[in-house]
Amino acid sequence: MQEISLHILDIVNNSVKAGATLVEITVCEAISENRLRIEIDDDGCGMDEEFLSHVLDPFQTTRTTRKVGMGLSLFQAAAQAAGGDLSIWSRKGVGTKVKAEFQYDHIDRQPLGDMAETMTVLISGNMLTDFVYCHKVDDRQFILDTREIKQILGQDGDFSCPEIVLWLKEYISEGILELKRE
Repeated sequence: MQEISLHILDIVNNSVKAGATLVEITVCEAISENRLRIEIDDDGCGMDEEFLSHVLDPFQTTRTTRKVGMGLSLFQAAAQAAGGDLSIWSRKGVGTKVKAEFQYDHIDRQPLGDMAETMTVLISGNMLTDFVYCHKVDDRQFILDTREIKQILGQDGDFSCPEIVLWLKEYISEGILELKRE
């Protein structure tokens, strides 16, 4: 994967497959500290200790269609290549938290990528899952919570409707852009 946003997409898709009804994604660009932190926290089915102890092994997967699961191991390799690391916490029946840290200005750090597109794809493609997206740049932050949007749209709100998809992408793009302007 060439961008961190694609790693996030992959990990969050795992959260959705694990039955998560709420996924919280935090991107923290602590430029003044030269750190980039990504956190993905879900309330899915979680993993038992045995599976968790091998989860970074690319040949450990719950998939039945193929015998490899490269997502977490590739995300860890990307973090380590950029002076950081990846950690995972999980409890069966509670959920999972993945945290990756990168040296912000490291020459080998992958670009963050298009988080507005990533979040729009996740939200519009997973109507039964709520998402909280928090993007921080130093002491400023942008937050999008689909539960709040669902209250405004009502029961008929459809995140896959083209007008809402376009609005979501523009809203997230503008929010991130505003963070970087200040």
